[in-house]
Amino acid sequence: MTNSKTTITLAGRRRFWFIFTLLTGTWTMSISQSSLSTVYPTFMQDFGISASTVQWLTTGFMLTMVVMMPISPWLLNNIGFKKLFLTVLVLFDIGSIIIYFAPSFAVMMVGRLIKAAAVGVLFPSYQSILLTITPEAKRGSTMGVAGLVMGSALASGPIISGVVLKFTDWHGLFLVFITVATILIALSFVTIQDVMVSKPSKLDGLSIVMLLGFAGILYVVNEIGKPNVNWTFGWVLLIVSLLAVAYFTYRQFHLETPLLELRVLKTFNYDLAIFLTAISYIALIVVTIVFPLYYQGVLKVSPFISGLSLVPGAVFLSILNPLTGKLAEKIGYKQIMLIGMSMIVVGWLILALITTKLNLATMILIAALIEGGNAFVMMPAVTLGANSLPNQLISHGTAVITTVRQILGSAGVAIATLILSNVTAAQLKAGVPTLAANLHGYHAVFLTMLGVEIAGVILALLLRDERQKN
Repeated sequence: MTNSKTTITLAGRRRFWFIFTLLTGTWTMSISQSSLSTVYPTFMQDFGISASTVQWLTTGFMLTMVVMMPISPWLLNNIGFKKLFLTVLVLFDIGSIIIYFAPSFAVMMVGRLIKAAAVGVLFPSYQSILLTITPEAKRGSTMGVAGLVMGSALASGPIISGVVLKFTDWHGLFLVFITVATILIALSFVTIQDVMVSKPSKLDGLSIVMLLGFAGILYVVNEIGKPNVNWTFGWVLLIVSLLAVAYFTYRQFHLETPLLELRVLKTFNYDLAIFLTAISYIALIVVTIVFPLYYQGVLKVSPFISGLSLVPGAVFLSILNPLTGKLAEKIGYKQIMLIGMSMIVVGWLILALITTKLNLATMILIAALIEGGNAFVMMPAVTLGANSLPNQLISHGTAVITTVRQILGSAGVAIATLILSNVTAAQLKAGVPTLAANLHGYHAVFLTMLGVEIAGVILALLLRDERQKN
Protein backbone atom coordinates (compact mmCIF):
# COMPACT_ATOMS: atom_id res chain seq x y z
CA MET A 1 0.00 0.00 0.00
CA THR A 2 1.46 3.36 -0.95
CA ASN A 3 -1.43 5.62 -0.10
CA SER A 4 0.13 8.53 1.75
CA LYS A 5 -3.07 10.03 3.13
CA THR A 6 -3.78 9.82 6.79
CA THR A 7 -6.74 7.79 8.02
CA ILE A 8 -8.06 10.64 10.11
CA THR A 9 -8.04 14.37 9.55
CA LEU A 10 -7.41 16.19 12.81
CA ALA A 11 -8.77 19.68 13.35
CA GLY A 12 -9.83 22.00 16.15
CA ARG A 13 -9.87 20.61 19.68
CA ARG A 14 -9.09 17.06 18.55
CA ARG A 15 -5.89 18.26 16.91
CA PHE A 16 -4.95 20.44 19.91
CA TRP A 17 -5.36 17.66 22.49
CA PHE A 18 -3.66 15.13 20.23
CA ILE A 19 -0.60 17.36 19.85
CA PHE A 20 -0.71 18.42 23.52
CA THR A 21 -0.62 14.80 24.73
CA LEU A 22 2.04 13.82 22.21
CA LEU A 23 4.36 16.72 23.04
CA THR A 24 3.80 16.44 26.81
CA GLY A 25 4.86 12.80 26.64
CA THR A 26 7.89 13.71 24.55
CA TRP A 27 8.77 16.58 26.91
CA THR A 28 8.57 14.30 29.95
CA MET A 29 10.79 11.67 28.35
CA SER A 30 13.27 14.32 27.24
CA ILE A 31 13.56 15.60 30.81
CA SER A 32 14.03 12.03 32.05
CA GLN A 33 16.89 11.62 29.61
CA SER A 34 18.74 14.84 30.49
CA SER A 35 18.11 15.49 34.18
CA LEU A 36 19.55 12.33 35.71
CA SER A 37 23.21 13.39 35.73
CA THR A 38 22.53 15.76 38.64
CA VAL A 39 21.63 12.73 40.76
CA TYR A 40 24.74 10.66 39.93
CA PRO A 41 26.67 11.58 43.12
CA THR A 42 23.70 10.41 45.19
CA PHE A 43 23.46 7.12 43.26
CA MET A 44 27.18 6.56 43.80
CA GLN A 45 26.77 7.00 47.55
CA ASP A 46 23.54 5.01 47.93
CA PHE A 47 24.63 2.02 45.82
CA GLY A 48 28.36 2.15 46.59
CA ILE A 49 29.41 2.41 42.93
CA SER A 50 32.13 4.29 41.07
CA ALA A 51 31.76 7.23 38.70
CA SER A 52 32.55 5.00 35.72
CA THR A 53 29.80 2.58 36.76
CA VAL A 54 27.11 5.21 37.29
CA GLN A 55 27.97 6.65 33.87
CA TRP A 56 26.40 3.55 32.35
CA LEU A 57 23.03 5.12 33.13
CA THR A 58 23.86 7.54 30.31
CA THR A 59 25.93 5.24 28.06
CA GLY A 60 23.44 2.37 28.23
CA PHE A 61 20.59 4.77 27.56
CA MET A 62 22.26 6.10 24.40
CA LEU A 63 23.19 2.64 23.11
CA THR A 64 19.62 1.38 23.52
CA MET A 65 18.14 4.49 21.93
CA VAL A 66 20.32 4.26 18.84
CA VAL A 67 19.24 0.63 18.26
CA MET A 68 15.52 1.36 18.72
CA MET A 69 15.33 4.47 16.52
CA PRO A 70 15.62 2.64 13.16
CA ILE A 71 12.88 0.19 14.22
CA SER A 72 10.34 2.99 14.77
CA PRO A 73 9.09 3.15 11.12
CA TRP A 74 8.20 -0.56 11.16
CA LEU A 75 6.41 -0.14 14.48
CA LEU A 76 4.45 2.86 13.18
CA ASN A 77 3.40 1.00 10.05
CA ASN A 78 2.44 -2.25 11.77
CA ILE A 79 1.15 -1.45 15.25
CA GLY A 80 -0.76 1.78 14.73
CA PHE A 81 0.17 5.00 16.48
CA LYS A 82 -2.33 4.83 19.35
CA LYS A 83 -1.14 1.37 20.46
CA LEU A 84 2.47 2.39 19.91
CA PHE A 85 2.19 5.60 21.95
CA LEU A 86 0.39 3.81 24.79
CA THR A 87 3.01 1.04 24.75
CA VAL A 88 5.81 3.61 24.89
CA LEU A 89 4.18 5.37 27.85
CA VAL A 90 3.58 2.09 29.68
CA LEU A 91 7.21 1.03 29.15
CA PHE A 92 8.40 4.42 30.38
CA ASP A 93 6.13 4.09 33.44
CA ILE A 94 7.31 0.52 34.16
CA GLY A 95 10.95 1.58 33.81
CA SER A 96 10.40 4.46 36.25
CA ILE A 97 8.64 2.16 38.75
CA ILE A 98 11.50 -0.37 38.56
CA ILE A 99 14.04 2.40 39.25
CA TYR A 100 11.92 3.80 42.12
CA PHE A 101 11.92 0.42 43.92
CA ALA A 102 15.39 -0.70 42.74
CA PRO A 103 17.28 -2.47 45.56
CA SER A 104 20.53 -2.43 43.55
CA PHE A 105 22.21 -0.60 40.70
CA ALA A 106 21.77 -3.62 38.39
CA VAL A 107 17.99 -3.47 38.83
CA MET A 108 18.10 0.29 38.27
CA MET A 109 19.92 -0.31 34.96
CA VAL A 110 17.12 -2.63 33.84
CA GLY A 111 14.57 0.11 34.44
CA ARG A 112 16.79 2.67 32.71
CA LEU A 113 17.17 0.50 29.59
CA ILE A 114 13.41 -0.09 29.40
CA LYS A 115 12.90 3.68 29.47
CA ALA A 116 15.60 4.11 26.83
CA ALA A 117 13.78 1.69 24.50
CA ALA A 118 10.61 3.76 24.90
CA VAL A 119 12.42 7.04 24.23
CA GLY A 120 14.28 5.57 21.25
CA VAL A 121 10.98 4.68 19.60
CA LEU A 122 9.16 7.90 20.49
CA PHE A 123 11.73 10.50 19.43
CA PRO A 124 11.61 9.70 15.68
CA SER A 125 7.92 8.75 15.83
CA TYR A 126 6.60 12.00 17.30
CA GLN A 127 8.32 13.97 14.54
CA SER A 128 6.95 11.60 11.88
CA ILE A 129 3.42 11.94 13.22
CA LEU A 130 3.56 15.75 13.45
CA LEU A 131 4.89 15.98 9.89
CA THR A 132 2.29 13.51 8.60
CA ILE A 133 -0.77 15.24 10.10
CA THR A 134 0.39 18.71 9.01
CA PRO A 135 0.09 20.12 5.47
CA GLU A 136 3.51 20.78 3.96
CA ALA A 137 2.99 24.55 3.90
CA LYS A 138 2.42 24.61 7.70
CA ARG A 139 5.04 22.08 8.81
CA GLY A 140 7.55 24.78 9.73
CA SER A 141 5.21 26.27 12.35
CA THR A 142 4.23 22.87 13.78
CA MET A 143 7.81 21.68 14.08
CA GLY A 144 8.71 25.05 15.58
CA VAL A 145 6.27 24.36 18.42
CA ALA A 146 7.84 20.91 18.79
CA GLY A 147 11.24 22.60 18.99
CA LEU A 148 9.93 24.93 21.70
CA VAL A 149 8.81 21.92 23.74
CA MET A 150 12.14 20.14 23.35
CA GLY A 151 14.09 23.33 24.05
CA SER A 152 12.09 23.99 27.20
CA ALA A 153 12.82 20.42 28.31
CA LEU A 154 16.52 21.19 27.98
CA ALA A 155 16.06 24.28 30.16
CA SER A 156 13.67 22.66 32.63
CA GLY A 157 15.51 19.37 33.22
CA PRO A 158 18.19 20.59 35.63
CA ILE A 159 15.75 23.02 37.29
CA ILE A 160 13.07 20.39 37.93
CA SER A 161 15.58 17.81 39.20
CA GLY A 162 17.20 20.49 41.39
CA VAL A 163 13.89 21.57 42.92
CA VAL A 164 12.72 18.00 43.54
CA LEU A 165 16.04 17.00 45.11
CA LYS A 166 15.93 20.05 47.36
CA PHE A 167 12.78 18.75 49.06
CA THR A 168 13.18 14.97 48.76
CA ASP A 169 15.67 12.27 47.76
CA TRP A 170 16.17 10.83 44.26
CA HIS A 171 13.06 8.66 44.60
CA GLY A 172 10.97 11.82 44.41
CA LEU A 173 12.25 12.56 40.91
CA PHE A 174 11.03 9.21 39.62
CA LEU A 175 7.76 9.59 41.48
CA VAL A 176 7.19 12.71 39.35
CA PHE A 177 7.87 10.71 36.17
CA ILE A 178 5.56 7.90 37.30
CA THR A 179 2.76 10.34 38.10
CA VAL A 180 2.99 12.24 34.82
CA ALA A 181 3.29 9.06 32.73
CA THR A 182 0.26 7.50 34.45
CA ILE A 183 -1.85 10.61 33.82
CA LEU A 184 -0.73 10.65 30.17
CA ILE A 185 -1.66 6.98 29.74
CA ALA A 186 -5.21 7.74 30.90
CA LEU A 187 -5.38 10.88 28.74
CA SER A 188 -4.08 9.05 25.66
CA PHE A 189 -7.07 6.70 25.54
CA VAL A 190 -9.20 9.75 24.74
CA THR A 191 -6.88 12.10 22.84
CA ILE A 192 -4.55 9.89 20.76
CA GLN A 193 -5.84 8.42 17.50
CA ASP A 194 -4.43 6.33 14.67
CA VAL A 195 -3.50 8.93 12.08
CA MET A 196 -1.41 6.87 9.66
CA VAL A 197 -2.41 4.23 7.13
CA SER A 198 -1.40 0.77 8.34
CA LYS A 199 1.12 -0.94 6.05
CA PRO A 200 1.76 -4.39 7.57
CA SER A 201 5.04 -6.04 6.69
CA LYS A 202 7.24 -8.85 7.94
CA LEU A 203 9.77 -7.91 10.62
CA ASP A 204 13.27 -8.74 9.40
CA GLY A 205 15.04 -10.21 12.42
CA LEU A 206 18.49 -10.21 10.83
CA SER A 207 18.25 -6.45 10.20
CA ILE A 208 17.47 -5.90 13.88
CA VAL A 209 20.53 -7.94 14.88
CA MET A 210 22.69 -5.88 12.51
CA LEU A 211 21.39 -2.69 14.19
CA LEU A 212 23.56 -3.61 17.16
CA GLY A 213 26.42 -2.34 14.98
CA PHE A 214 25.20 1.22 15.58
CA ALA A 215 25.37 0.62 19.35
CA GLY A 216 28.88 -0.82 18.94
CA ILE A 217 30.10 2.23 17.04
CA LEU A 218 28.56 4.58 19.60
CA TYR A 219 30.10 2.60 22.46
CA VAL A 220 33.61 2.84 20.97
CA VAL A 221 33.14 6.57 20.26
CA ASN A 222 32.21 7.16 23.89
CA GLU A 223 35.35 5.30 25.07
CA ILE A 224 37.61 7.82 23.28
CA GLY A 225 39.73 9.74 25.76
CA LYS A 226 38.85 7.58 28.77
CA PRO A 227 41.69 6.11 30.84
CA ASN A 228 42.51 2.38 30.91
CA VAL A 229 40.46 1.48 27.85
CA ASN A 230 41.07 -1.99 26.35
CA TRP A 231 41.67 -0.82 22.81
CA THR A 232 42.28 -4.33 21.47
CA PHE A 233 38.67 -5.09 22.31
CA GLY A 234 37.66 -1.60 21.16
CA TRP A 235 39.17 -1.96 17.68
CA VAL A 236 37.71 -5.45 17.23
CA LEU A 237 34.29 -4.18 18.32
CA LEU A 238 34.55 -1.18 15.98
CA ILE A 239 35.46 -3.34 12.97
CA VAL A 240 32.67 -5.86 13.70
CA SER A 241 30.20 -3.00 14.22
CA LEU A 242 31.17 -1.27 10.98
CA LEU A 243 30.76 -4.56 9.09
CA ALA A 244 27.33 -5.05 10.72
CA VAL A 245 26.21 -1.55 9.73
CA ALA A 246 27.56 -2.08 6.19
CA TYR A 247 25.61 -5.33 5.85
CA PHE A 248 22.51 -3.70 7.37
CA THR A 249 22.76 -0.96 4.71
CA TYR A 250 23.28 -3.49 1.90
CA ARG A 251 20.35 -5.59 3.13
CA GLN A 252 17.93 -2.64 3.25
CA PHE A 253 18.57 -1.91 -0.42
CA HIS A 254 17.88 -5.54 -1.37
CA LEU A 255 14.81 -6.37 0.74
CA GLU A 256 11.40 -5.99 -0.89
CA THR A 257 10.12 -4.33 2.30
CA PRO A 258 13.15 -3.07 4.25
CA LEU A 259 13.10 -2.44 7.98
CA LEU A 260 14.45 1.05 7.26
CA GLU A 261 13.96 2.52 3.80
CA LEU A 262 17.43 3.89 3.02
CA ARG A 263 16.42 4.94 -0.49
CA VAL A 264 15.53 8.25 1.15
CA LEU A 265 19.28 8.94 0.92
CA LYS A 266 18.93 9.34 -2.85
CA THR A 267 17.22 12.72 -2.27
CA PHE A 268 19.79 15.56 -2.38
CA ASN A 269 18.09 18.05 -0.01
CA TYR A 270 17.33 15.26 2.44
CA ASP A 271 21.00 14.24 2.59
CA LEU A 272 22.03 17.83 3.29
CA ALA A 273 19.28 18.11 5.92
CA ILE A 274 20.71 15.06 7.76
CA PHE A 275 24.14 16.63 8.09
CA LEU A 276 22.82 20.11 8.89
CA THR A 277 20.65 18.88 11.76
CA ALA A 278 23.59 16.78 13.02
CA ILE A 279 26.10 19.63 12.77
CA SER A 280 23.79 22.03 14.60
CA TYR A 281 23.14 19.36 17.24
CA ILE A 282 26.89 18.90 17.73
CA ALA A 283 27.17 22.65 18.43
CA LEU A 284 24.27 22.50 20.88
CA ILE A 285 25.42 19.44 22.81
CA VAL A 286 29.06 20.62 22.98
CA VAL A 287 27.82 23.90 24.48
CA THR A 288 25.80 22.03 27.12
CA ILE A 289 28.75 19.74 28.00
CA VAL A 290 31.88 21.89 27.51
CA PHE A 291 30.62 25.28 28.70
CA PRO A 292 29.81 24.04 32.25
CA LEU A 293 33.35 22.62 32.40
CA TYR A 294 34.66 26.08 31.43
CA TYR A 295 32.46 27.76 34.04
CA GLN A 296 33.66 25.47 36.82
CA GLY A 297 37.26 24.86 35.72
CA VAL A 298 38.24 28.34 34.48
CA LEU A 299 35.74 30.72 36.11
CA LYS A 300 35.58 28.66 39.35
CA VAL A 301 31.82 28.96 39.83
CA SER A 302 29.80 26.35 41.72
CA PRO A 303 28.04 23.45 39.92
CA PHE A 304 24.70 25.08 40.81
CA ILE A 305 25.65 28.39 39.14
CA SER A 306 27.12 26.45 36.23
CA GLY A 307 23.81 24.64 35.69
CA LEU A 308 21.77 27.84 35.96
CA SER A 309 24.06 29.49 33.42
CA LEU A 310 22.77 27.08 30.77
CA VAL A 311 19.17 28.16 31.25
CA PRO A 312 19.22 31.54 29.37
CA GLY A 313 20.50 29.92 26.17
CA ALA A 314 17.97 27.09 26.39
CA VAL A 315 15.13 29.55 27.01
CA PHE A 316 16.28 31.65 24.03
CA LEU A 317 16.32 28.48 21.92
CA SER A 318 12.78 27.64 23.05
CA ILE A 319 11.44 31.11 22.25
CA LEU A 320 13.02 31.20 18.80
CA ASN A 321 11.90 27.73 17.67
CA PRO A 322 8.25 28.57 16.79
CA LEU A 323 9.31 31.91 15.29
CA THR A 324 11.89 30.31 13.00
CA GLY A 325 9.32 27.74 11.88
CA LYS A 326 6.92 30.44 10.73
CA LEU A 327 9.75 32.44 9.18
CA ALA A 328 10.91 29.41 7.20
CA GLU A 329 7.46 29.12 5.63
CA LYS A 330 7.65 32.75 4.53
CA ILE A 331 11.22 33.24 3.29
CA GLY A 332 12.35 29.65 2.67
CA TYR A 333 14.24 26.96 4.56
CA LYS A 334 17.56 27.60 2.85
CA GLN A 335 17.59 31.24 3.96
CA ILE A 336 16.59 30.34 7.51
CA MET A 337 19.32 27.72 7.85
CA LEU A 338 21.94 30.07 6.43
CA ILE A 339 20.97 32.58 9.14
CA GLY A 340 21.20 29.88 11.82
CA MET A 341 24.52 28.46 10.69
CA SER A 342 25.92 32.01 10.47
CA MET A 343 24.87 32.67 14.08
CA ILE A 344 26.51 29.45 15.21
CA VAL A 345 29.72 30.23 13.28
CA VAL A 346 29.88 33.77 14.71
CA GLY A 347 29.56 32.35 18.24
CA TRP A 348 32.45 29.92 17.79
CA LEU A 349 34.46 32.54 15.86
CA ILE A 350 34.32 34.94 18.81
CA LEU A 351 35.53 32.16 21.10
CA ALA A 352 38.28 31.21 18.66
CA LEU A 353 39.55 34.78 18.29
CA ILE A 354 39.63 35.62 22.00
CA THR A 355 42.32 33.58 23.73
CA THR A 356 42.05 35.24 27.14
CA LYS A 357 39.62 34.30 29.92
CA LEU A 358 36.03 35.43 29.29
CA ASN A 359 33.66 36.35 32.09
CA LEU A 360 30.47 34.42 32.86
CA ALA A 361 28.08 36.98 31.32
CA THR A 362 29.97 36.96 28.00
CA MET A 363 30.01 33.15 27.90
CA ILE A 364 26.26 33.04 28.59
CA LEU A 365 25.62 35.47 25.71
CA ILE A 366 27.78 33.44 23.33
CA ALA A 367 26.00 30.26 24.40
CA ALA A 368 22.66 31.96 23.68
CA LEU A 369 23.91 33.00 20.23
CA ILE A 370 24.96 29.44 19.36
CA GLU A 371 21.79 27.89 20.79
CA GLY A 372 19.67 30.53 19.06
CA GLY A 373 21.33 29.61 15.78
CA ASN A 374 20.40 26.00 16.48
CA ALA A 375 16.72 27.05 16.50
CA PHE A 376 17.17 28.24 12.90
CA VAL A 377 18.69 24.92 11.81
CA MET A 378 17.72 21.73 13.66
CA MET A 379 13.92 21.55 13.32
CA PRO A 380 13.86 23.45 9.98
CA ALA A 381 16.35 20.88 8.65
CA VAL A 382 14.11 18.02 9.79
CA THR A 383 11.12 19.74 8.15
CA LEU A 384 13.00 20.42 4.92
CA GLY A 385 14.16 16.81 4.83
CA ALA A 386 10.56 15.59 5.27
CA ASN A 387 9.31 17.99 2.59
CA SER A 388 11.82 16.44 0.20
CA LEU A 389 10.27 12.97 0.67
CA PRO A 390 6.93 11.36 -0.21
CA ASN A 391 4.60 11.18 2.79
CA GLN A 392 4.91 7.40 3.04
CA LEU A 393 8.67 7.70 3.60
CA ILE A 394 8.55 10.42 6.28
CA SER A 395 8.76 7.95 9.18
CA HIS A 396 11.85 6.35 7.60
CA GLY A 397 13.35 9.78 6.95
CA THR A 398 12.97 10.98 10.54
CA ALA A 399 14.35 7.67 11.87
CA VAL A 400 17.49 8.05 9.74
CA ILE A 401 17.93 11.69 10.77
CA THR A 402 17.54 11.04 14.51
CA THR A 403 19.88 8.02 14.40
CA VAL A 404 22.62 9.88 12.50
CA ARG A 405 22.16 12.93 14.74
CA GLN A 406 22.57 10.81 17.89
CA ILE A 407 25.74 9.12 16.64
CA LEU A 408 27.39 12.27 15.25
CA GLY A 409 26.37 14.28 18.32
CA SER A 410 27.98 11.72 20.63
CA ALA A 411 31.07 11.64 18.39
CA GLY A 412 31.27 15.43 18.54
CA VAL A 413 31.22 15.46 22.34
CA ALA A 414 33.78 12.63 22.53
CA ILE A 415 36.16 14.41 20.16
CA ALA A 416 35.70 17.77 21.92
CA THR A 417 36.43 16.32 25.36
CA LEU A 418 39.39 14.36 23.96
CA ILE A 419 40.88 17.53 22.44
CA LEU A 420 40.27 19.43 25.67
CA SER A 421 41.94 16.86 27.91
CA ASN A 422 44.88 16.10 25.59
CA VAL A 423 45.77 19.71 24.78
CA THR A 424 45.44 20.74 28.42
CA ALA A 425 47.60 17.79 29.54
CA ALA A 426 50.26 18.59 26.92
CA GLN A 427 50.40 22.22 28.06
CA LEU A 428 50.71 21.22 31.71
CA LYS A 429 53.48 18.78 30.83
CA ALA A 430 55.30 21.62 29.05
CA GLY A 431 55.26 23.62 32.28
CA VAL A 432 52.46 26.04 31.35
CA PRO A 433 50.50 27.38 34.37
CA THR A 434 47.19 25.63 35.04
CA LEU A 435 44.89 28.48 33.95
CA ALA A 436 46.81 29.07 30.72
CA ALA A 437 46.88 25.32 30.02
CA ASN A 438 43.11 25.09 30.49
CA LEU A 439 42.55 28.08 28.20
CA HIS A 440 44.72 26.46 25.51
CA GLY A 441 42.60 23.31 25.77
CA TYR A 442 39.31 25.17 25.43
CA HIS A 443 40.70 27.31 22.59
CA ALA A 444 41.56 24.13 20.67
CA VAL A 445 37.97 22.92 21.13
CA PHE A 446 36.59 26.28 19.96
CA LEU A 447 38.78 26.22 16.82
CA THR A 448 37.66 22.67 16.04
CA MET A 449 34.00 23.58 16.46
CA LEU A 450 34.49 26.62 14.23
CA GLY A 451 35.78 24.35 11.46
CA VAL A 452 32.85 21.94 11.85
CA GLU A 453 30.27 24.71 11.74
CA ILE A 454 31.88 26.41 8.71
CA ALA A 455 31.33 23.08 6.94
CA GLY A 456 27.66 23.46 7.95
CA VAL A 457 27.46 26.87 6.27
CA ILE A 458 28.84 25.35 3.06
CA LEU A 459 26.20 22.60 3.19
CA ALA A 460 23.45 25.19 3.74
CA LEU A 461 24.66 27.07 0.65
CA LEU A 462 24.26 23.86 -1.38
CA LEU A 463 20.58 23.45 -0.43
CA ARG A 464 18.06 23.68 -3.23
CA ASP A 465 15.34 26.23 -2.57
CA GLU A 466 12.09 24.34 -3.16
CA ARG A 467 9.62 27.13 -2.34
CA GLN A 468 8.46 27.14 -5.95
CA LYS A 469 7.28 23.56 -5.40
CA ASN A 470 5.07 24.44 -2.42
